[in-house]
Amino acid sequence: MTADAATPPSGSVSDSNPTTTWSAGPFATPNTTGTTGTVNCSGPQSCDDYALNVSVPAGYDAGHSLRVAAKWANSAADFDLYVLDSAGNEVAASAGSTDPEAVVLPAVTASYTVRVVPFNPLGESFDATASLVANPVNPPPSTATPPTYANSSAPDSIADAHNAGEPSIGVNRASGAAMFQAYTSTLKVTYDSVGNATWQDKSASAANGCPQGSTTSLDPILFTDPDTHRTFESQLAGKTALTCFTDNDGDTWTPTGGSGINSGVDHQTIGGGRFAPGGPGPITSYPNAVYYCSQDIADASCAVSRDGGLSYGPAAPMYSLLDCGGLHGHVKVAPDGTVYVPNRGCGDNQGMAVSEDNGLSWTVRKNPSSSPADSDPSVGIGAAGTVYMGYQNGDGTPRIGVSHDKGRTWLYDQNVGASLGIKNIVFPAVTAGDDNRAAFTFLGTTTGGNYQDADNFKGVWHLYTATTYDGGQSWVTVDATPNDPVQKGSICTGGTTCGNDRNLLDFNDVTTDAQGRVLAAYADGCTGACATGGAQNFDALASIARQSSGNTLYGAFDAVVAGSHAKSAHTHLKPTSKEARK
Repeated sequence: MTADAATPPSGSVSDSNPTTTWSAGPFATPNTTGTTGTVNCSGPQSCDDYALNVSVPAGYDAGHSLRVAAKWANSAADFDLYVLDSAGNEVAASAGSTDPEAVVLPAVTASYTVRVVPFNPLGESFDATASLVANPVNPPPSTATPPTYANSSAPDSIADAHNAGEPSIGVNRASGAAMFQAYTSTLKVTYDSVGNATWQDKSASAANGCPQGSTTSLDPILFTDPDTHRTFESQLAGKTALTCFTDNDGDTWTPTGGSGINSGVDHQTIGGGRFAPGGPGPITSYPNAVYYCSQDIADASCAVSRDGGLSYGPAAPMYSLLDCGGLHGHVKVAPDGTVYVPNRGCGDNQGMAVSEDNGLSWTVRKNPSSSPADSDPSVGIGAAGTVYMGYQNGDGTPRIGVSHDKGRTWLYDQNVGASLGIKNIVFPAVTAGDDNRAAFTFLGTTTGGNYQDADNFKGVWHLYTATTYDGGQSWVTVDATPNDPVQKGSICTGGTTCGNDRNLLDFNDVTTDAQGRVLAAYADGCTGACATGGAQNFDALASIARQSSGNTLYGAFDAVVAGSHAKSAHTHLKPTSKEARK
């Protein structure tokens, strides 16, 4: 197949000349053939190829990597980036919706073709760079005793047990119940004294006070306020949402206005916490703010409720496409009322939209050690306001950084998967307890390469958790599902362009209970025969990994929890058909 040549058409990098640049365009015609297999470059301006030669001394890759990136002016446009070896085999790809798209490869002598595909070009040109960069030096891993986890899954008797892609989780710290959102179903999970789980369907419905509950959804979300114990369940419905809350773990529900005026059309998130001092405060006896955030075509916005989530004010823009890509992670509120919404692509980095005045105004703050990627980052906030941002880096690895000044500067940014050989991750989720303790969960695989390549990627995915007990200076990482793959083969994060490897959808979630145990919500995509050696079955079984031993995120409860040995309650159930959506 043919492809157009870049300007210039070729270039080289070496240890003495580490950077080369090129450009091409403008492009008018979309090429979406990569969504169904190998990219077809036969049409005019359907692809752009650049011949890249790398020449470095032997062993240079021990401390360096090759980073290739393409960017464009209008973030509403979308280009995809592929790197082919001298035989034409794809060795790396970045085919999401970030600007820039970037890949990282070992810095070895080789010849490549860098192919940029105008997926949705909107008349844009692109600028590309290939550079040899020094690898960041990781501190030694933590010497803390690794925590362990017990897994449980929803029984078949629950309607959406096998329809739990992109789950949410919260814990009512008064009752101890975990609340889990699986599509339109809200599930209550309780644990006995040895950690056995009981799952119940507590979905909102007309019968228990919420006429708009459990009917339809473009995006499900759940949030439980750890201070007030109120749980919100919400289903995206275009530029509004169908939202109800419960104060008794789903026995009864209260309908609400749903979302802010003129909210966005996608990627909704609900969070809450204390009001920041000096700004508008509550107007009812409910003490905390509730935030509803979502992304629109050209920006993303947040609206605040001052009456416990019954109604919201107008949605205020957090950023525009000149600052960050539209898609964002989940909103989190610090103990002092500062609000954070993380974003996977803010120019050359990942970052956060930050509000210190109860959502009236927002500032984007970036982590300079990060590079854009396909999965949304996540933040956890310690008891004194320390921010932990965990993310999938542009090279696929799990990294996390720490900020003590609300994202203005970052410390200890590191790869927490290196000790276990993890090459690719998706769905980062972070929670924190004491100011010096946090947990970072993600799906990970020790297989490198393009994990969205449905035909060729053969990695096996597990749920991992990294924990810090020293403020993020070091982390101990464990496989929370060591005997049970969560997925085999590819995981697609490309939205509606995906095939059946889209079964897990967009994210996982994590929280803590009153004693600081970590509870990670995930959809198990490999169940039944798949879990015992059979073929991938693309399930989405509602599952929780709950900490069963080891120090928790609240030091006051270490002696209570550390020696416990909860029985693993994970079961593999026969999958049912999954309703297609998104």
